[in-house]
Amino acid sequence: MHILYVGPASGTSLHRLDALRRLGHAADLLDPRHPALGGALTSRWVVHTGAFGVSRLTAGWIRRCLGMRRYDLAIVDGGDLLGPEHVDQLKASCRRVINYNPDNPYVGCDGQKWRIFLASVPRYDLIVTPRQSSVAPAYAQGARDVLLVSFAADEVVHRPPEPAAAKTLDVVFVGTWMKERGPFFRALLGEGLPVTIFGPSWHKARERALLRPNLREGYLDDGRYVAAIASAKIALALLSAENEDLHTTRSMEIPAVGTLLCGERTAEHLALYREGEEAVFWSSPAECAARCRELLAFPADLDRIARAGRARALRNGRFNERILARMIDAAISPGAVARSAP
Repeated sequence: MHILYVGPASGTSLHRLDALRRLGHAADLLDPRHPALGGALTSRWVVHTGAFGVSRLTAGWIRRCLGMRRYDLAIVDGGDLLGPEHVDQLKASCRRVINYNPDNPYVGCDGQKWRIFLASVPRYDLIVTPRQSSVAPAYAQGARDVLLVSFAADEVVHRPPEPAAAKTLDVVFVGTWMKERGPFFRALLGEGLPVTIFGPSWHKARERALLRPNLREGYLDDGRYVAAIASAKIALALLSAENEDLHTTRSMEIPAVGTLLCGERTAEHLALYREGEEAVFWSSPAECAARCRELLAFPADLDRIARAGRARALRNGRFNERILARMIDAAISPGAVARSAP
């Protein structure tokens, strides 16, 4: 199948593009955040204004990139820069146009970022979401059809490094600062837990002075991200309450890399892994610290749970190729694919 992938040429968007190609599809990338549109400047403008004034630039960029080419399917990743007129542009060159949004555009926690996406929802042939809580809002926004999938790790990127990494860190978290995360880590440090924090934007944390000795700030590319997870005995998966997360990509990536997953206790996490056997869960910072301390004191138990967690992650199959195959099947055979997560 000839597929147009409309999304950033970075991060998990690029992982999904590569997975499409591994599945045997001829997939071309169209990055709406091309430098011609201002790159990072455009991203900041979108959050504050909802892409006000960017529409003509986006339309011109799509027109120049598409030319006379025709596609069987377009997959839009995110879509914060695409208004209804841009989706119509794609539909003129693509038999079907679907949207996969790993964020939650229905809860209003990203400023004006999703303003024109929400107006575009009725134009897509299919809306794909990894959150059960987003299904009803998508239909309320006018979606024609909605497919619920899970977040996914990547078959190639997220696997144990070779040779095996030395477990030099006790507990790690890899992720961007969010306002609820500073108090969480302040509480963990208050419990005496040895935790190392990797990721960008931690300069915004009110607790930064306290956290500074534990911070390794900055964006991590794929290699450094996997190395950080693999170097830890335990890796934390934190969710965003504002985004209504019940699981996230870390829920799949951490066990896939071979490190023990320590995450928030939710119905979706409990469905993915047997608690205490394939992962460990908690409902408060104090419980998180207690579970981590217990495991660090018994390395044999820690290693056993980590191995079982990786085996379960492989059995679960929540990886990009499988998820994308479901999306494509649902796009080309409306109504023939179960509309719930695997």
